[in-house]
Amino acid sequence: MIKVAIIGAENAGKSTLMNALLGGKISEVENLPGTTKGIIRRRFGTLKIPKSMKNPLGGADEFVLIDTAGLFDPQREFRGKVLSEDKFRKILDEITSADVIVHMVDATVGLHKGMEKLHHMLKFRYGKPIIVVINKIDLVPPERVEEIRKTIKKRLEQEAIPLSLVTYEGFSELLERLAYYAQYTE
Repeated sequence: MIKVAIIGAENAGKSTLMNALLGGKISEVENLPGTTKGIIRRRFGTLKIPKSMKNPLGGADEFVLIDTAGLFDPQREFRGKVLSEDKFRKILDEITSADVIVHMVDATVGLHKGMEKLHHMLKFRYGKPIIVVINKIDLVPPERVEEIRKTIKKRLEQEAIPLSLVTYEGFSELLERLAYYAQYTE
């Protein structure tokens, strides 16, 4: 079983991504920050791994998706509005137990400093593979997406996947990246 945690600042589109991956309304989605107030865990199903990729599990593995509450307020450095210290710690424990992290960046807001710090902690202290996604690219001009991509490349030292959960641009690339990391989890 491969645990995939979806993280990001409030209202970055984490629940919308989970719903898109699962093909139904599992996580509640609203246009206001703080809709998800904890952790939502659902089985994604079995993902077939292409024969060209090495997978010790025989070509397929079960994925479990973890939708988390927004860890930070998108406008400030503070912890998300709905999170108590206890909930914040429980979410961090859940994230650090995941095999793969999907870090969502809202294209209308940009890279959040608090999320940048968390990203580095997960990457360097815990050795987590992280897929960075720039969500809501349908709401901003292409120049803005490129600007955010360059910022992410510089500050997180990673290539980001531009994604729209309205047009599904970038969705296939995200699935391919999840399959890629699946071959390296134990």
